[in-house]
Amino acid sequence: MSGGRTADTWWLPRAVVALRVRIFEKVNDDRVVTLPSAAHGPEVFERVYAHPAANGRSAGAGLSDLFWYWLSPGSEVHQEHLEPGARYEDVAETTRRILAGGSADLAAAAARAVAAALDALPADRISLVRLRDLVMPAWAEFCYGLVFREPCPPHARKLITAHADDVISALKCTGLRHPRRRARLTAYLRERLAAGDVPHRLPGSLSPEEQVFYLQGTFFNTAVVQLSEATAHLLLALARHPRVQRRLADAPGDDRYLTQVLDETMRLYPLFGIAHRVTTDDIPLDARTTLPRGSVVCFSYPDYHATGYERPDVFDPDRWASLSARDAHHIPFGVAANRPCPAWRLSPLVLRAAVREVLGRFRLESAVSHTRSIPHRAPCLMVPRGLEPGRRLAPLRGFLRVRDGVEDVTRGVRQLVLGTVMVLHARHQRPAARYFERFPPGRCPVARSGGDGG
Repeated sequence: MSGGRTADTWWLPRAVVALRVRIFEKVNDDRVVTLPSAAHGPEVFERVYAHPAANGRSAGAGLSDLFWYWLSPGSEVHQEHLEPGARYEDVAETTRRILAGGSADLAAAAARAVAAALDALPADRISLVRLRDLVMPAWAEFCYGLVFREPCPPHARKLITAHADDVISALKCTGLRHPRRRARLTAYLRERLAAGDVPHRLPGSLSPEEQVFYLQGTFFNTAVVQLSEATAHLLLALARHPRVQRRLADAPGDDRYLTQVLDETMRLYPLFGIAHRVTTDDIPLDARTTLPRGSVVCFSYPDYHATGYERPDVFDPDRWASLSARDAHHIPFGVAANRPCPAWRLSPLVLRAAVREVLGRFRLESAVSHTRSIPHRAPCLMVPRGLEPGRRLAPLRGFLRVRDGVEDVTRGVRQLVLGTVMVLHARHQRPAARYFERFPPGRCPVARSGGDGG
């Protein structure tokens, strides 16, 4: 045995991943440049990523059909997939306004939502959980509060969680899409918007139906998913590094060290694997090479985050004691010059609140693998504070390790099969290509009526 995998199957997950990568590479044909690379290092990555012509988002990229397929419904008005221009600026400004708020109030709301999720765990025995599943309802509740400015009813929380889980499972190819499940949230939001229950001025450039899709895609898909994934990464990193966890638990007010842990987690396990952009003009790569207009550039966050560090594969929050995130190769929320994540201020604030809430109640233990894509949803043992597990902990950790090895094999095969099915289905449907055939970039549809929102 090796890491819970039998000696004759350890190679299978790696081989399956290589096959999946090859399939997805074929989607974009030969017009793709990935940065950084052996020929073009981090300085080229930074320069090209910040170039004003690296601003096309969906039109002309083979991967767009696949991402629009995964993110449906309403991919055409998803903030991350709108082409640059007045419509994008209108949507982005609305998102920033909805995310705005006092730091103390936002942190308190996040702590309350996470506390409610933790209340479901027993206080007198060890719980075995998947961290992403544990916290996703909490972030559904938190994001509902941002949008509606009221407590989240259980029915709405279930709709949002089911939708967000369905999207991220499809993106990771661990499950197929369930359009009817997603449509139930669409119907709920459509009803609430029609009733005037949204206390925000929504983008006037969007029709009422597009405003529904905007809320669903931006807040109840991307925001919920990314906060859930980030929390799972943070907590799993702590479960696998007891010394770091003890230091945080012993000094919950040490905001500086908690920020170091967050920075190191986001460096080693960035939420974005690849950000792709389509060039809208020629961009020089070096003195001899130019990226022609219409090229697809894939910016690899993991590869960039691995440059410029000693022992880049090691989880070491102490490296940030003498290292400034501003000066390091560290862009967990993108670059300011090219569509940065609108939650760059909010996310660290509420993630720190979530970690403090969890560590105040539980000790975390896990022996599973930790990868950037975290397809196993972060299995973890939650040990209530004050409970002495004694000899029970070792066999439970062993069980997690063995189960993780078995699941790694079976999940890899499932991802290969389901991913291939969805790639073929997306290529047949061509959602992005068909949209841009109707509405070329610069000729977006005009909102039909009632564009002021709730």
